[in-house]
Amino acid sequence: MLRKIQYNSPVILTFTLLSAISLILGQITNNYSTILLFSVYRSSLSSILFYFRLVGHVLGHADLQHFLSNFLIILLIGPILEEKYGSRKMIRMMVLTAIITGLLNVLLFDTALLGASGIAFMLILLSSFVNIKEGRIPLTLILILILFIGREVVDVFFTEDNISQLTHIVGGLCGGIFGFSTNQKNYRI
Repeated sequence: MLRKIQYNSPVILTFTLLSAISLILGQITNNYSTILLFSVYRSSLSSILFYFRLVGHVLGHADLQHFLSNFLIILLIGPILEEKYGSRKMIRMMVLTAIITGLLNVLLFDTALLGASGIAFMLILLSSFVNIKEGRIPLTLILILILFIGREVVDVFFTEDNISQLTHIVGGLCGGIFGFSTNQKNYRI
């Protein structure tokens, strides 16, 4: 029976497993490991941990609910995108999104950032490009931009919570840029 189970999406499944391990480790260490390794914040550029956290913050989650809300989306959309774009491109897109959201948080805010929501929003927007046809703009892309990104822009001004809407917006923009750049041949006029 176990031989029939396929590790069908190595990047997405490994990312999920690493995030789950970091969540468990955080629970065991009373979030010490989460703060030390899996949150990005302003710190010394001479510390090797700063550079690890710049990417590793996407593995950290505050609690099980935070983890589940991100990985339900990632596990739903990620395998389809990994099949379309390949594992190497998927890793590059995820790492670039992590670095960009981490750097923006360090440069613009005095708070720590953790979680995979930037990756989730990148995947959401990237999914709009899966069945793109030459010379056409998918209506799903327009709707996702309006509904997902539009909601985040509104939340920036009208919602006070511990959620980084900037990470969602930037993750979505990364997904849009990756989608356009990997499907350039489909945008000829």
